Amino acid sequence: MVNENSKLKTANAEKKYQVSSKDLPLHCPMDNMVSWNSHPKVYLPIEETGKAKCPYCGAEFILSE
Repeated sequence: MVNENSKLKTANAEKKYQVSSKDLPLHCPMDNMVSWNSHPKVYLPIEETGKAKCPYCGAEFILSE
């Protein structure tokens, strides 16, 4: 979902996100998401396993190659 007033995605709108190495270090909400109505920024360790889950909103992140 995209915020009509900007090009930022609504934070926590999806439950699975595909991310790449350019998104590292990974944090939720991500830079391309509005964060005023979301939870505090939390950094997620995804490099070792290729997967991470946000402890606040439950969003799952998968690292693509």
